[in-house]
Amino acid sequence: MIRKLLVAMPLAAVMVTSAYAEQTPGDVLRGLIDRTQSPYLTQSPQNVQMIDDSPAIWTGYEGGDLFKAPRGPNNVSMESCDFGKGPGVVKGAAVELPRYFADTNKVMDLEGRIVHCMTTVQGFAKDDPAVRTRHGSNSDMMKIMTYIAMESNGMPWNPPLSHPLEVAMRDAGEEMFFRRQGLMDFSCATCHGPDASHKRIRASVMSSSSVPSDWTKSISWPAFRVGQQHARSPQNRVRGCYWQMRTGQIRQDSDAMMAILSYWTDAARGQPAILPDMKR
Repeated sequence: MIRKLLVAMPLAAVMVTSAYAEQTPGDVLRGLIDRTQSPYLTQSPQNVQMIDDSPAIWTGYEGGDLFKAPRGPNNVSMESCDFGKGPGVVKGAAVELPRYFADTNKVMDLEGRIVHCMTTVQGFAKDDPAVRTRHGSNSDMMKIMTYIAMESNGMPWNPPLSHPLEVAMRDAGEEMFFRRQGLMDFSCATCHGPDASHKRIRASVMSSSSVPSDWTKSISWPAFRVGQQHARSPQNRVRGCYWQMRTGQIRQDSDAMMAILSYWTDAARGQPAILPDMKR
């Protein structure tokens, strides 16, 4: 449907990002399926059919407008923000995050970096609704995040490990991923460990962090969650997993969050990102 609309509507009415024009998320997914015939990737024909009609794509288009618009108390756009590849450069940025930023002396993911830009460059307060409201397709955050992510669609995950803090976060995340905890004695690896391909949650085939060509779909966020009718972020997914494990909640933008995201991105290294993805 979206492809037909793009043909029918005037070019000025649709802001087609360069990544989507080159390769759609569905193209990436179907390429992985052709290469692997993975039970995990092929378990939902509906997902394969619908991914290029994902509402998250329109969320990303709206995010492109927000990214370029002068906003906040400082009345400036986000085009001077550095997401790791230089001021204003978003193409290929999402697949190289989390990464170390010298201006904060921290390892940051895309979500945290957007917050940093909105507060330091545009002058928003941290409790401003534009910054505070993180999740849901109607939030400024999700729109901007999806726009930036779309500019890395089809590119290989390649988070840098050149700074000691990047290595430390990745290693800490691996420890957290395999550590059992909480009342149920679960870990992330309970569902996504090396033997995950033999496991199901209800009828769903599980993905393994040891199979990068499957794992890339698991970590491809932002994604539109059909069951929730909203686009969601990587941090939202991690918090959801911790809730499902019945453990203490992991905080947004915390070192623990960056550690988990650093490990799970590294585990998909070299595989093409599906951005934005569509999930159940």
